[in-house]
Amino acid sequence: MKVILLMALTVDGKIGRSADHFPDWTGSEDKRMFKSVTQRAGAVIMGSRTFDTIGKPLPGRKNIVLTRNKARVSQWENLKFTDQTPHDLVADLKADGFSEVVLAGGATINYLFATAGLIDEIHVTFTPLIFGTGLPLFSGQVSMALELMKMQRLGDHQILAQYRVMRIDVPDSPNRS
Repeated sequence: MKVILLMALTVDGKIGRSADHFPDWTGSEDKRMFKSVTQRAGAVIMGSRTFDTIGKPLPGRKNIVLTRNKARVSQWENLKFTDQTPHDLVADLKADGFSEVVLAGGATINYLFATAGLIDEIHVTFTPLIFGTGLPLFSGQVSMALELMKMQRLGDHQILAQYRVMRIDVPDSPNRS
C-alpha cells in the first residue's frame, strides 16, 4: 500500500494561514491535479479540521476522517469517521483492495503518518505566496531524506515536485520503533 502525502505549500512552507483556512489559494491547476491523483487512488485520508474546512466529502473517492471525537457519524456513504491508528487504517484500506491512498492533511495527521513511518511519497505543489505565519507541513519534528522523482510546472506560476521517502528518522518520537 502506497501512502502519498499530497499538499500545496507556500514558498515559506505553509499549508494554510490557520487550521480553518480554506485552500482557495492553491490555484485551478493544483486543484485539477489533486482531483486526478485522489480519484486514481480512490481513497483520501484527512483530519477533522481539514474535513470541516471542506465541509463535505470529496465525490468519487472514499473519504476517511481521523478524529478523536467518537460521536461523529457520517451522513454520506463515501465518508468514514475513525479514531484508528495510522497502521490499522492503512491495513484496513489494503484489505479493502486499495493499493494507494492520498494523505490530504492537515499538519497533525501528516505528523502522525510520518512518525508511524507510513509515508512513501510526498507530492508538493509550490505556490508563489508567502504567509509569514501559519501551519507547517507537519505539526511536530520530522526528519526525512527524500529523492526527487519528478518535477513539473503547473500552469504559469506553480511547481509540482514529487519525492520518494528514502529514510525517516524522527528523534524522540513516541511512535519510533
